[in-house]
Order: sequence, then C-alpha cells, then structure tokens
Amino acid sequence: MEMLKFGKLAALALTLAVAAGCSSKGADENGDGSTNPNAGYDANANGSGTDGMLADEAALRAITTFYFAYDSSDLLPEAMRALDVHAKDLKGDGSRVVLQGNTDQRGTREYNMALGERRGMAVQRYLVLQGVSPAQLEVVSYGKERLAATGTDEDSMAQNRRVNLVK
Repeated sequence: MEMLKFGKLAALALTLAVAAGCSSKGADENGDGSTNPNAGYDANANGSGTDGMLADEAALRAITTFYFAYDSSDLLPEAMRALDVHAKDLKGDGSRVVLQGNTDQRGTREYNMALGERRGMAVQRYLVLQGVSPAQLEVVSYGKERLAATGTDEDSMAQNRRVNLVK
C-alpha cells in the first residue's frame, strides 16, 4: 500500500516537473490567485550562457521558503525548481537541513500541526526523490504557531502557508 502511494507521488512529481518546464512565461504560475513571492520569477532574466545559468542557480538557491495553496500539501512547480538546486547542494556537501512546516491561522491547532507536517514531508519526499539522503533531512511542524504575517487577509495568510528550509 505504501509503495503504491510512493509510486503515485513519484508520478505526480514527474508530471509537475514536466508541466513546470512547459509553462509559458508571464502566466499566473500559482493558479490559486495567491500572491506568492516566488511567482513570476523569470529564470532567463539574469543573463545567458554559463554566467546566466550560475546567476539562475544562485537566485534559486536563495529561495528557502516554499509556499502552498490553502489546505494543501502539494508542491508548486516553482518550488520544485528551487528544490532541485538545494538537492544538488545537499548531495554535494552532505549537510543537514530542517524543513519547518507552517500553516495559516485557520483551523484547529491539531489540524494545523498535521498539515504543517504533511507540507514538510512533501518537501522531504521531493528532495529524497532527487537523491538526497533522508538522514540529512529533519521535518518539524509549527502549525500556526510561527506566523510570518499576522493579517487576516488572503495575502497575509498566503505568506503563512509555507515550509522553511533552514541550514
């Protein structure tokens, strides 16, 4: 049963990675109407050739917060691009990271702790699929205990639905 779930997750990750590569520029990459700080990032805006690739990689490496849609633990395509760079680094240096799952303030404490953990585990599964050792990854859920924004509007709540990658 677990292998079936893992296989479905791997197929979903592959499908999302292909979809991210085929998406057109300038479109709302989130599709959920939220204001994601990573949305609209144009990987080609930093130059071309080797210098451009290094700049792109550095920009993706700087992204350590990965956002989620409301009540979801599904990774967004723009998160996967940055996680690919982090996976490459983690495989190369063997360092350990903490994946801190967070939610917005809606829902019970128990529900949000579980959702924060599912979000952290989604990031962990993706990194492991990219070849990172599970021993390098620790998942911690804070639920709604560590809000990034305290407002009750959708933009504020969107900033709270996240996983932080902490070295």
